[in-house]
Amino acid sequence: MGFNLLLSCVLITFVIAVIMLNIKHRKKYARLPPGPSPWPIVGSLPERMKNRPTYKWATKLMKQLATDIVCIRLGNVDVVVVSSAVLAREFLHKNDAIFSSRPNLMSSEYASFGYLTMGLAPHGQQWKKMRKMYVRELMSSARVRWLLNKRNEEADNLVQLIHNQCSKNPEGGEIIDIRLTVRQYCANVIRKMTFSKRYFQDIQHDGSPGDAEKMHVKEIFDMLKYMDEFCISDYLPWLRFLDIDGLENKLRTCVKVIEKYHNPIIEDRIKQWKDKRREHPEDFLDILITLNDESGRPLLSIDEIKAQCTELFFPCDNPSNAVEWIIAEMINQPNIMQEAREEIDKVVGKDRLVEENDIPKLSYLKACVRESLRLHPVTPFVLPHLSTEDANIAGYFIPKGTQVLLLRHMIGRDPKVWDEPLQFEPSRHLQDPSKKVEISEPSLNFIAFSAGMRGCPAMPLGVAMTMMLLGRLVQGFTWNAPPNCENKIDLSEASHGGLYLSKPLHAHAKPRLPTTTYGIPI
Repeated sequence: MGFNLLLSCVLITFVIAVIMLNIKHRKKYARLPPGPSPWPIVGSLPERMKNRPTYKWATKLMKQLATDIVCIRLGNVDVVVVSSAVLAREFLHKNDAIFSSRPNLMSSEYASFGYLTMGLAPHGQQWKKMRKMYVRELMSSARVRWLLNKRNEEADNLVQLIHNQCSKNPEGGEIIDIRLTVRQYCANVIRKMTFSKRYFQDIQHDGSPGDAEKMHVKEIFDMLKYMDEFCISDYLPWLRFLDIDGLENKLRTCVKVIEKYHNPIIEDRIKQWKDKRREHPEDFLDILITLNDESGRPLLSIDEIKAQCTELFFPCDNPSNAVEWIIAEMINQPNIMQEAREEIDKVVGKDRLVEENDIPKLSYLKACVRESLRLHPVTPFVLPHLSTEDANIAGYFIPKGTQVLLLRHMIGRDPKVWDEPLQFEPSRHLQDPSKKVEISEPSLNFIAFSAGMRGCPAMPLGVAMTMMLLGRLVQGFTWNAPPNCENKIDLSEASHGGLYLSKPLHAHAKPRLPTTTYGIPI
């Protein structure tokens, strides 16, 4: 009896203490952005679990509260979500130094092999080291030009592959799996620049990806999808051993498959350099292996090399998603495809294929890419930022340790910035003839490559990959909806796992250039 009474008193005292701490937190941070009232200990995690995907719940909260900024307490972490360009500039321009770190998340830990890479490491010496290396050694303009031939090989392979598939039915063309094609193209480009190879196993006779390449790309995209999910243990760390979401097991599988294909290549290449069987760098991997620090010792460890090689594949998602959406939109609005094709025919002609040095002259094609990045970003959220000190944003108090998420699709579809924001209209980016069309958006009226210290240093490469992919597809082939689609593509978004088309795009392709233009058949 006495023990039960004592236990009850302890429990009541604990509950009262938690409630008081919660009240104290709310009073201390009374100027936080508006948001739902959190529960003790767990915050708004129960509501988050009932309302998936998270970005739709956050969007709904903002509409209910009539605000562009909301603060959601998850466990003991404040998560601030932003949906306007004005506020995005406050965080990433005016207060960039404060919000230049990354939070420790389980998905980031796995994807970066323990925060060894440039993109996901928190602000600190490791991030500074890897970013300096990434900017100076991998993504410098000279280095990107150095690998042009490898990108050209894959651009040629792209049109040859589609042309080969169409050749099976020379009169009527062929149905092409656009999603598979564009994702494999992007992976092939990175694979060629990183490892100097297109295939992990035997070369396919028609140039198409084999099972190994398909599996590799699947796991890369799965990992990117999991990185955009909210994991309970990120906010209640003491629950991690339960893996309630099943996310840790999924991430572990992704890493295992990726290492299966990457590690033998990396380890063999390191041995080649050690045995002096390799003299000159030929790709990104060679660069990573041969870099030395000021004392002449290897700059990167083997684990850092492996981690960074994996991260190099992460930018595959933006170009592939943008181009899949553009082709779908063009099929539904043939006038847009016709205008893009006429521009290419005028600038390039029909006797050769689009090259990277044509890109500056293809303003309408760039406008199509800008419009796709605005309306159809690949993920709802930009990679999370973390405040390293207290800040004041638009009159709100943002405490140190707050996670900040920018809602890309809401920013790009803001009716206060864009007329008819849900309409795909590339010409909106060509209204000022005195301005050169650029795919980047420094004002953050839409978010393609983020900004500030955490902006993507690979932007020039991403632009080149996207433009070459789109240019070759539009120039080389006519595209129409499959016969069973009544000349229209379903443009609904996926309900979970990103903002992809709900169904992979399949389209009818037919060559439109002289046969000799497509190169030697594979």
